[in-house]
Amino acid sequence: MLILIEDAFDANLPGTLAAFGEITEDSSRLAEANIVLVRSKTKCTKEYIDSAPKLKLIIRGGVGIDNIDKDYAESKGIVVRNTPKASSIAVAELAFALMLSVPNKIIAAHNGMADGKWLKKNIKRTELFGKTLCLIGIGNIAKEVAKRASAFGMKVVAYDKYVAESQEADMKQTIEEAVQDADYISMHLPLTPETNGLFNENLIASCRKKPVVINTGRGGCVDADAMVNALENGSISWYAVDVWPSDPPSPDYPILRAPNVTMTPHIGAGSKENLLRIGQEAYSIIQKEIQDKGEVS
Repeated sequence: MLILIEDAFDANLPGTLAAFGEITEDSSRLAEANIVLVRSKTKCTKEYIDSAPKLKLIIRGGVGIDNIDKDYAESKGIVVRNTPKASSIAVAELAFALMLSVPNKIIAAHNGMADGKWLKKNIKRTELFGKTLCLIGIGNIAKEVAKRASAFGMKVVAYDKYVAESQEADMKQTIEEAVQDADYISMHLPLTPETNGLFNENLIASCRKKPVVINTGRGGCVDADAMVNALENGSISWYAVDVWPSDPPSPDYPILRAPNVTMTPHIGAGSKENLLRIGQEAYSIIQKEIQDKGEVS
């Protein structure tokens, strides 16, 4: 059995998976591979899959699988799996760090100090305590964000088309109802035809306040032009974002030039601990496939 590791994982993963067969990180050997491990960088398109005639299993280290043509893979008899629980804490912590950084003016304060400016009288902070957080999507990551928000004394509401009740949040029946009184909105959606551009001009118009928006889900779920307009006219007070339509985004992507934006380069799932968890889940997935089918080859 040949296992191809395409993207960045824990450095110990090749040794861990060696129990199952030969491990390679040489992409030129795709045609020989029985199992492929990817994260977000590698795109498992129809052409990619057709280049791997021996492929039986694709493991996506992370939550979403929008970089994999799942339907086509499965039509070719290829099993597609991901590691949805592994990244929950890492991404939730980044989402909350971004949310904390905005009212505490961390970036402005740091930049002022670095420039030799003492901005003690200029920087006016606000608190998360007592504010309303709206979660769009209430999956594993959003639930971890909700726990942290509750610990900070925030009111947590949420909308998820596929979830009616949650212990972590007060579920709303429509997305418009969910965002209308939010001080903060944290997005946790996969990218699908249904969610593409979901956060758009119409949804922004439903916001009664001028919320801070945090996006650690998928960049394409936000209409970039609508977000820029909202930041410029003040109907959205801040946009903190870790996810992009591509890694890296095109130099002309509108968000890069927008005011009141905090940007990070898709580092949400990149903690040392998370990479270790992803490797452990990948090991378990391969082990189970072998147990169920006898051999993945």
